[in-house]
Amino acid sequence: MEIALQQARLAASNGEVPVGAVVLGPDGQILAMAGNRVERDHDASAHAELLALRAAAQARGSARLVSCDLFVTLEPCPMCAGAISHFRLRRVIFGAYDPKGGGVEHGPRVFAAPGCLHRPEVVGGVREQAASALLRSFFQALR
Repeated sequence: MEIALQQARLAASNGEVPVGAVVLGPDGQILAMAGNRVERDHDASAHAELLALRAAAQARGSARLVSCDLFVTLEPCPMCAGAISHFRLRRVIFGAYDPKGGGVEHGPRVFAAPGCLHRPEVVGGVREQAASALLRSFFQALR
């Protein structure tokens, strides 16, 4: 999670919402990492999770990330949760909960939906205070 937090800090320093993500392979090695690039790329889908998942799939040469884990600093939104299901991740570990925009423990709870293709193990609240502090600090600076 520390590497995901570093990616989030880097995103914030570039004017992005501070969210970072890291994908670990079955052996625990880092396959990919990313921070949000929505503003830089002019792409509303350039969330840290999607960027890291795409890069990890390229690194593995497979559209599926079976037995891989995603560490992300914020509860994935519904779009990212849907992608996580399609990538067939083993586990999702996230930091801060997102009552307004989350799609895992809040909102549509994508993995609990009857039509969900794949339900990864989910662990929330890991380094929650650090991840939440980054987000609070970023948004306070905007006000």
